[in-house]
Amino acid sequence: MNEIQLNRMHTGKGFIAALDQSGGSTPKALKLYGIDESAYKNEEEMFDLVHQMRTRIITSPAFSSEYILGAILFEMTMDRKVEGRYTADYLWNEKGIVPFLKVDKGLAEVKDGVQVMKPMPTLNELLDRAKEKGIFGTKMRSVIKEANAAGIKEVVAQQFEIASRIVEAGFVPIIEPETDINAADREKSEDILLEEITNNLKNLDENAKVMLKLTIPVKDNLYEGLMSDARIVRIVALSGGFSREESNIRLARNHGLIASFSRALTEGLSVKQSDDEFNAALAASVKSIYEASIS
Repeated sequence: MNEIQLNRMHTGKGFIAALDQSGGSTPKALKLYGIDESAYKNEEEMFDLVHQMRTRIITSPAFSSEYILGAILFEMTMDRKVEGRYTADYLWNEKGIVPFLKVDKGLAEVKDGVQVMKPMPTLNELLDRAKEKGIFGTKMRSVIKEANAAGIKEVVAQQFEIASRIVEAGFVPIIEPETDINAADREKSEDILLEEITNNLKNLDENAKVMLKLTIPVKDNLYEGLMSDARIVRIVALSGGFSREESNIRLARNHGLIASFSRALTEGLSVKQSDDEFNAALAASVKSIYEASIS
């Protein structure tokens, strides 16, 4: 583990950019960027286009370590290059931004009101490759759709079990049990989630370092008490479908919580924009998210 990167993630001012759209979410991300599905014939062409989009974001002067602490990458982005350097290498050595890798293989079907992660049979090999590429941490996502205690217990147990393996491999895992913003009983789900996270933290090795990525809670500052646990490097928030403006308003009310936005970060960016227009739009987005993150 890189101690400089760890210290930056623990104490630095800023937020994490989530650039980890995978196969299922890439068409939507491209469409929002102004590239319709008719523009590519197959998955390979689709990923070429999304890498061009991500490269444009990463190389923009607006994508700066002054505001951005880390960036989460999709596996294929890790394996590709930005200006002749592997993406994680470029992020850290050119930009001073800490690289993370999305490691989950997607979500299982809904059961007990939740979606746990699909099996990850090649996780060890992926972590080996991530180490070679200079990745600092990982991210994996589950989804909670209703306040089902048994389901939430399973989601958190799975997250912490795999997180322990990732810690042993020398990475800082981001544990992401998302609560669906459209759930009618989201507040109750988050109360149960907090209890399960607290219980699982007790069983985590005292020297382990993990991060949490959570939906901005209904109840302001719900997770603030977790921030004092020595094993938690940082708690970050996903936008979950809220607009950037709404996400920033909600985030600013939660002391110590910083952003890890994906769609809300790239909102308003377009393939049709000139570089000056693109950089100005990204700068406005980055600065607004940064301000909400340091409140």
